[in-house]
Formats: sequence, C-alpha cells, structure tokens
Amino acid sequence: MDKTININLGGTLFQIDEEAYRMLRDYLQSIDLKFRNVPGGNETIEDIEFRIAEIFQSQKGLAGVITSENVEAMIAIIGKPEDFGQTDSAGVADESTSVHRKKMYRNPDDTIIAGVCGGIGAYMNTDPVWIRILFVVSAFFFLIGFFVYLALWLVIPFAATDSQKKEMYGFAYDPARSSVKDKYPGYTTTSNVGNAFNEVFRAIGKVLYIIVRILLIIIGIALVITGFVALLAFIMVFIFKYPGTFSTDAVGFNLTYLPDFLNYIVTPRMVPWIKTLIVFVVTLPLIAIIYGGVRMIFWFRARDGFVWLAGLILWVMSAAALSIILFNEGVSFGETEKTMSQEYFKEVPDTLYIRSGRKISDLQVDKEISVPDEEYKVFISDETKEIYIRTHLNISPDEDNSANVTLRKRSAGRNKLDALERAERLQYNYNISGKTLFLDEFFTLPAGTKWSFDFVTITINIPEGTIIYMDKTTEGLFHSTDDDDFVTDTKNRYWLMTEDGLEYIRPQHDN
Repeated sequence: MDKTININLGGTLFQIDEEAYRMLRDYLQSIDLKFRNVPGGNETIEDIEFRIAEIFQSQKGLAGVITSENVEAMIAIIGKPEDFGQTDSAGVADESTSVHRKKMYRNPDDTIIAGVCGGIGAYMNTDPVWIRILFVVSAFFFLIGFFVYLALWLVIPFAATDSQKKEMYGFAYDPARSSVKDKYPGYTTTSNVGNAFNEVFRAIGKVLYIIVRILLIIIGIALVITGFVALLAFIMVFIFKYPGTFSTDAVGFNLTYLPDFLNYIVTPRMVPWIKTLIVFVVTLPLIAIIYGGVRMIFWFRARDGFVWLAGLILWVMSAAALSIILFNEGVSFGETEKTMSQEYFKEVPDTLYIRSGRKISDLQVDKEISVPDEEYKVFISDETKEIYIRTHLNISPDEDNSANVTLRKRSAGRNKLDALERAERLQYNYNISGKTLFLDEFFTLPAGTKWSFDFVTITINIPEGTIIYMDKTTEGLFHSTDDDDFVTDTKNRYWLMTEDGLEYIRPQHDN
C-alpha cells in the first residue's frame, strides 16, 4: 500500500497518498507564486484552499484517502494557476490578459426562463436585458423570437459546474466569493433600468412558466392515457388474444387472429422471431410515450440518458431486423399470375339452378379473418391446421347464346412461374349436373403451402332470358355490380338474365 500523509487544508484534516501529495504541493506552490505579491493575494490563496478542501470533502477519496485522481479532478474544476490571469512587473493583475477563450452556456446565475439570454450576455460581455428585449420584440413577428429561443434552449448546454461557468464568463475565477460580480470581476452587470426590465420579465416568466406547466401536465396526462390504453390493447389482442372491446369485429376485421394467420403466411421457423420483434417495435415506443408523459406531469430530472439511448438502439435494431425478415418473406409475393379453365353446359338451360356444394358451416372453423372492402374471408381450423378461403361468383350474359362456367385462380410468387404453379395448386370443386350447377363455398391450399394472396373466381356466362335460381349460400357468393339490385329473400331467389345483367323476379312458386 502507498504511503499516506496527513495534511491540514482549510482547517480540515485529510489523508493523502504520496503521489497525490506531491501534485497538490506543486499546485499550491504555483498558486502561492502567482498571488504572493498581488494585493489581497493571501486572502485569495486562503479562499482557494478552502475551495480545495470543499472539493476533497465532496469527493471523499478512495477509502477516505485523497488520490492523484482526486487532485486532477480538483484542478480541472478550479483551473490551473496560469488560467487565473497574468500580473505585470509591479505585481498587479492585468485584466486585459485575464480573459480565457469563452464558450456559450445557459447562465444559472442570471435566469428568467432558461438562462439563454443571461448566457448570451456573458458570452458577448453585454447587458442581457437588451437581448431579452430583442427576443420579446421579435416574438411579435410570426413568433420568430419564440422559436429561436426554444431552439437555443435545446442546443446550448447549462453551466452546471464552476469550470463551465469560468468558460462562460471568461474572467479570472474565484469560487470562494459569494456574488457573481466578485467571482467574475469583468462581467457586465445590469443597470437600474435593466433591473426594472428584468423584474418585469421575471414576472412575465413566472406567469408563462405556470401556463406552460399546466399545458405540459395536460399533454402528459393525455400521453399517459393514450400510451397505456394502446399498450393494454396490444397486449390483450396480440398476446392474450382477447377480442372484447379491443378487436374490430364490428367492421369484420378481427385483429385477434392475425398472429395465428402468420403461421400460414411466412416460413414457420420465422414466426416466433416476427412475433417477438413486433412486440419490441410496438411496445417500446408506447412505453417511451408513457414515461415521457409521467415526466411531463411531475417535471422531475433523472439520469436516464443511457436508458433512452439503449431503448432507441434496441428499437432500431428490432425494426431493422423485422424489416429485413418481412422483406425476405415479401419477395415471395413479388409477382402475381392466374390460370383459367372453362367448361360448357351440354345443353343450354332455360332455368339454371345454382346450389351449394361444400359449405363453411359444415367445417370445424375456429377463426375468421375478413376484409370487408374486398369481400375476402379466410377461415382457420386449429384442428386440421388448414385454411379455407371464400370464393367469388360472377354471372354475366353470353353473346354467343351458350352457357359455360369459367374458373379463374390467382396467386402470388417469387416470379411469374412460381405464381403460376401456386395458382394451379389451389383446390376448388364444382359440378355440372343437367340444369344444376353445384358450387363449393370455399377453396383450400395444398398441405404445407403458404397463403399467397390467393383468389378463386367462378364466372357463369348464360344467354339473355335465362332464369336463375340460387340458394342462400350461393347467393352469398354472388357479387352484384349494383348493390341496390342485390335482394335477399328467404323464400324467393329467382333472377332473370337481361342485357344489363341480373334482374330480381318474384315467381309464384319455389322449386
């Protein structure tokens, strides 16, 4: 262990190691040489020693022993002797050579709102009251002064330490003095007129501060409520799959089932990663909003810069990883292609009966995801791990007076060939039997195949004058071009094909 020495500094006993003692001795000798021949130098040396003792007491050293690191930190706060100003041949301090290179800080010793004007005044060595008047006047011109002040508030640091204040004022530094004028003898003080203006500004500043605090509290409460509700909704829907008031079943789009649908959209091994990354990407900003709102409400200071930085880095990494994964998965939907097949009726029917084959109601379906605007519905079976997608039905007049069924399948893939192969694999069944056409309500995907924006559309082309009967299920598949003509009747479902399309009729008897 290094040798320790007991010293008396400013009336306080300290233990200091040998190396630190040599550094402190050299430092005090330099100060003594600097001020021994200056009027009032002895008092200045005593004041500096008291200040050194205060700094050592606040540092407390390593296990109560002052080390060289403590001495270096003290010198950084007080400054080197050569920074205290030069003396002439008569031993009198020369104020013209005592100015250090200045830095701009917000001034804690001359503050109305945030110390911006006081800091500018110290930097320019001018009365800050005129700078305040300039800001107030310019604020009446499209709020220029307000926004400039706000920007300076954000970018100019606060002079919190003695060394920063020395850099702000740029004059000989004496921390033992009580007033700003004594500490920084070259600082321009405010005149009586300036003091009057400052009192007015302080009164206005207090009123503005109260108004701003009230607004911040209101905004903070709104942020906390919004962030908390959004976070709770996300957790309930995405994690616990509880629809309740958090889903949008009212418009037919159930968010609760989307996490399960991911298993059919992307590569299965990527699903846990995507879900985890979505949780980070969504929850981190919401937590930041809630925390920011709490800080705005209670207006407390916290050393949370590292936490904010770590959260930002985590969010950026999560968002980047999620984007890369989704991009790689989205490449498989880059191109779309469709297939078409056509089958003619052996005899053109005067009355065509369209009845349902396999129906969704006959299946064990657990979840439904639908997009109302597209009339696109996907049904998921947890038991069979299959998805069923509702088909579309179109009925059009045929100019050649023939009757046929056209089946169109469409899918997406990495390229057109891949999309075409996927479209051909879609499984859909229909059957023509005399005057009756049986249509399945849904189509399915082959086992192990991902969903890729798949569509199946059945188009029936029949001559004008043909009467069409549709049961309730097939009528639900029919997409009329005119919603006003789409009539649903529990008893009569007969239609007449005209040159303008289907027209609803009411026969006297149902078959």
